[in-house]
Amino acid sequence: MPLQLDSSLASLAVASPNHGERLDPVSPALLILHYTGMPDGALALARLSDPASQVSCHYLVDEDGRIVQMVPETRRAWHAGQANWEGMADINSRSIGIEIVNPGHEWGYRDFPAAQMTAVKALCRDIVSRHGIRPYHVLGHSDIAPLRKTDPGERFDWAGLAGEGVGLHVPPAAIQGGRFFSAGEAGQPIEALQAMFSLYGYGIEVTGIYDTLTEAVVTAFQRHFRQARVDGVCDASTIETLRSLILAKQAMM
Repeated sequence: MPLQLDSSLASLAVASPNHGERLDPVSPALLILHYTGMPDGALALARLSDPASQVSCHYLVDEDGRIVQMVPETRRAWHAGQANWEGMADINSRSIGIEIVNPGHEWGYRDFPAAQMTAVKALCRDIVSRHGIRPYHVLGHSDIAPLRKTDPGERFDWAGLAGEGVGLHVPPAAIQGGRFFSAGEAGQPIEALQAMFSLYGYGIEVTGIYDTLTEAVVTAFQRHFRQARVDGVCDASTIETLRSLILAKQAMM
C-alpha cells in the first residue's frame, strides 16, 4: 500500500520498511529531532530506507527545505534507539522522529540553512498541534541518549524553534566565574545537581558522583539550552539555566 502523507507539508513519500507497531497505542507524546550525521542527504535517505540499516524516521528534512515522509505517524519508526526521558524507556513507541540533513560532528558540522530551518519549524508546529505534544517534550536525540548521541547539536536553533511555539526554551544565564562541578567530584552538591536534571526529565540516577553519565547529561543539556559553551562542566550558568527551565516546565504542567 502506498505511503499516505500525514502532513500536508511533506512533498514526497519514500517508504522505509524499518518500522513496527507502537507498543504504547496512545498518541505520540514526544517529538525527537536528529541530524543525519552523514556526508549528504542522498546517502541519508538511502540508509533510512535500507532494511539492512534497521533505522528509520517519520520525516526527513533536506537542506533545501524539502520534507520527505518515510514512516506513517501511526507506526513505530526506529530512530531513538536505547534512550530514556522522564522514566520512559521505549521512546520509539511514544514519539515522532524527524531527521534533519546535516553532516554532523563527524563529517563537518555546519549551520542549518535558513530554508531548512523554516521547513523544520513549520513541520514541528504541524506535528505538535495535531498530537498535542507539550513544549517540554520537544527534544534532541542527545537529550534522550546523552552517552551515545550529540545531535542535533549546539548549532541547531532551539531558541528560534521555541519562538515559533515549539519546544521549551529560556534565555541562558550569562557565563561568569564562580563555583563549578566537573568529572570526579562527589558529595551532596552533586546529588542535588543530579536530582535537578532528573526532575527536568533526563535519565540520570542520583549517585552523588560526577561520573561519565553526569558529564554526558551536562554536555547534552548545554548543546540544547546553553550553547555558547559546551564542555560538560556544570558551571553557575548551566545550573541557573536548568533552574529556570524546571520552573518554566512546572508552570506548564
